[in-house]
Parts: sequence; structure tokens; C-alpha cells
Amino acid sequence: MNHLHGQPHALPGHRNLLAGYTARHFLFAVEEGVATLTLNRPERMNPLTFDSYAELRDLFRALATADDVKTVVILGAGDNFCSGGDVHEIIGPLTRLDMPGLLTFTRMTGDVVKAMRACPQPVIAAIDGICAGAGAMLALASDIRFGTERSKTAFLFTRVGLAGCDMGACALLPRVIGQGRAAELLYTGRSMSGVEGERWGFFNSLHAPQDVLAAAHAFARQLATGPTFAHGMTKKMLQQEWNMGVDEAIEAEAQAQAICMATNDFHRAYHAFVAKEKPAFEGD
Repeated sequence: MNHLHGQPHALPGHRNLLAGYTARHFLFAVEEGVATLTLNRPERMNPLTFDSYAELRDLFRALATADDVKTVVILGAGDNFCSGGDVHEIIGPLTRLDMPGLLTFTRMTGDVVKAMRACPQPVIAAIDGICAGAGAMLALASDIRFGTERSKTAFLFTRVGLAGCDMGACALLPRVIGQGRAAELLYTGRSMSGVEGERWGFFNSLHAPQDVLAAAHAFARQLATGPTFAHGMTKKMLQQEWNMGVDEAIEAEAQAQAICMATNDFHRAYHAFVAKEKPAFEGD
């Protein structure tokens, strides 16, 4: 069994392999560089618990040093993505916590989103059915979202008497679908349909329910065969440049691109172009 801390397969420079990792609170498998993370409580629409939040946080942090994972696909088992925090295992206990305990919890859930955004691998969400609350935030924290017409995405925090500013929603959602649309969803907590979500830019594309996972995996495999170091740099720049002026962003991209020009993949691409061949990227 491979654990997130003190893994037996450590490589030089503290690199890790996650293919042998056995998850406790969801399913996790790695094949040909693509990690598939399945929220696996279909009888309850795949809700999250204190333990699954913590394991998701630790796993996405570990992905930062996982050489064998190039892309990540996240989905829910059955006909739904994720119904959010479990009413009985999370919501009920939260009503009995003191303020320090509540803040510890809300910081932990936010750390999941931070870890998803910080890991270098592109994260692709395959979303069918219910995608609500914290589940909607897992989708929002992903880099690419594939949905279905029957997808129902709801940031329903206000419906339980909470603010819509949960796990980074007020920062992330306006950047994806626009300020006015985000404000409507966060104030009302209403469901956004799959068709509406695609039209607003939340979903990259819609697929039949039986095809959405295959589409996510196909896209993930495509990226996994690409220049994965450069993909990681692209993801980092997409995140960092939100807080930069245009001049600072141009300079940051100049530095990032110069680093990528020193990689072997850049040289492989050049020599393949000269030989009229398809480059075989190796991620270094």
C-alpha cells in the first residue's frame, strides 16, 4: 500500500509515485499517466465527509510531486457527481462546533480547492446529475468541465443560511461565468442546467450521460501525451496572472517561456518538426 506521507517509492528530489496509492474514502487509479478519482457513495449522491475532505486535500497536495500522474479525471459514481457535504456526517456536527472548530473546518475545505489549483496536473471533471454545494466547488476548481444536459449545478450555500462565499466561490465563479451570472447563482442557490452551464462557459462541452466519462478520459489522455512540464507551467500562469497587471503578466510569461525553452521537450518538438514526425514528449 502506498501512503501519501512517507511513500516507499520516493524518487530523487522527493518525487513520488501515486499509482500504488490506495484511497480510503473514494476510488483512485492511475493508468497511462491519467489518474481517475471517483467519489464513490452513489446511494447518497456521493456526499463528502470530514475524512474525505481531508484525504482529497492530502492527495491533491501529493500530486504536486507525482511523476507518474500527468492528468486527473474526477467524477462521481452512478448518475450524480457530488451532492456536497453530507447532511448527517458534516452539517449536523457543524451545528455543535465552537468558532475555532468551525474555522478549522472551513479552512480545510478551502485547502482542497487550493490544492487542486496548485497541483501541476490539469484536472478534468466529468459531471452528470447533481453537482451541488462543495461538489460544485470541486467542479469549479477543476481546469476543464465536461457535463450532460441533465447536469444540475447549484452553489446552494444560501439555502442553508450560509453565505455564497464558500471555498473560493466568490473569487472563482465570476472569472468562469461572469460577475452578474455568478452573483445570481450565489444569491439564489438555484440550479444551473447543463445547457445553461455550457452557454455560460461553465462547461467546456456537453455529452450524453453514457459518454461524458469517455470524453473526459480521451481529453485527459491527449494532454497526458503532451508536454506535461509545459502544461504545469501553463496552469501555474493561469492561476498566478489573476493577481498581476498586464505588464507584470507579460514579464512572468517571458520568464516561464524561457524556462520551457530549456526543456528537452522543446528540443524534441523542434527535431520532430524538422524530421516531419510527431514529437514524443516525455515531460522533461
